[in-house]
Amino acid sequence: MKLLIKSATIVDQQSDYHLKQADIFIKDGIIIKIGNSIKEKADKEINIQGLHVSQGWFDTSVSFGEPGYEERETIENGLKTAAFSGFTDVVLNAHSNPTIDNSSAIHSIKAKAQGNAVNLLPTGALTVKTESVDLAELYDMGNAGAVSFADYKKPVSNPNLLKIALQYAQNFDGLVQSFPLEKKIAGKGIVNEHHNSTLLGLKGIPNLAEDLQIARDLYLLEYTDGKLHIPTISTEKSVALIKEAKKKGLDVTCSVAIHNLILTDDLLSEFDTRAKVLPPLRTKKDTKALIKGLKEGTIDFVTSDHDPIDIENKKVEFDNASYGSIGLESAFGALHTIFSTEETIEILTRGRSRFKSENIKIAEKETAKLSFFLPEVKYTFEKSDILSTSQNSIFLGQQLKGKAIGIFNNNQLIIAE
Repeated sequence: MKLLIKSATIVDQQSDYHLKQADIFIKDGIIIKIGNSIKEKADKEINIQGLHVSQGWFDTSVSFGEPGYEERETIENGLKTAAFSGFTDVVLNAHSNPTIDNSSAIHSIKAKAQGNAVNLLPTGALTVKTESVDLAELYDMGNAGAVSFADYKKPVSNPNLLKIALQYAQNFDGLVQSFPLEKKIAGKGIVNEHHNSTLLGLKGIPNLAEDLQIARDLYLLEYTDGKLHIPTISTEKSVALIKEAKKKGLDVTCSVAIHNLILTDDLLSEFDTRAKVLPPLRTKKDTKALIKGLKEGTIDFVTSDHDPIDIENKKVEFDNASYGSIGLESAFGALHTIFSTEETIEILTRGRSRFKSENIKIAEKETAKLSFFLPEVKYTFEKSDILSTSQNSIFLGQQLKGKAIGIFNNNQLIIAE
């Protein structure tokens, strides 16, 4: 395939063409030439006013449902959604039925995604059936292609089990994840414990439930000298704890869900179940700390934390509704409301080697792994912007800035024109 991209602004701090407008000619998936007024004949030409292009974006936490919950999202439609949302690589959670807790399941997931424009990187369950009792087949899943091991949205309740996992995974450079929630402290809480939970009569999850679990996990990490990723933190204290751990030289990374960066528990006033997420939306004080932590590098990744939920489990009483929000389609536009274009792209492309993926700069003779976006578009996020099978977006009705329109990856072009 020959592709000619005309007059695109390149946003790539590793590239010699950073913030320059240029034509890009690609042949058989390789960038052949970058320059002004390229005249090469192409099978496809892209010429869109205001077009920007960057290295491919990366998401550390998406769920698609398949196998078992295909009515929420299939792998095929999930990867299509990721592509039109600007993501070339996504890490898939073991959030399915049956659980992805063995090498055969990893092979099956990879086979279903084979040949796609988006690279799917599977996470294997940390424990059998994510029940936090016995370790799953970590070594075998790693050999099959699992890039990390996690029980999605479920904490490892037994500290000795996490200790053993951290020790065992060192034998094959495995990345262990531990969800930050102390369930006995959280109790029956479903939203952030603060004045809004009291005002609305909803049981609260205190910050302590997250902070205490992270403190425990970091002690275990220091003891084992292992390798740990803490997904979707949400509190000011969590940022401080991880910052201190990094100063000690511990091998720890963490992420934050984009909705926890931008939205607060003030959104709960309408009892809209789309705002029921885990960890819960916190306060303005927490969001400020999270933004600061992301800017200074304490927080390594943002994630859409894309989690499709069918209407039967979402459009019910608040107490009974499932946690989760889709987030791929809104990810760039939401993040771009609080960060500059350069900052947003740097955040969306950073640190991917942690999950066995690689950054490829925009340069001649390099493989083309590109995301396309229009940074200046301002709009209200509506149902018409949703590509997912499920409609449970926490950002519906929110004002966003910037829109992803597609990708070029694996010698395939996916773009909305």
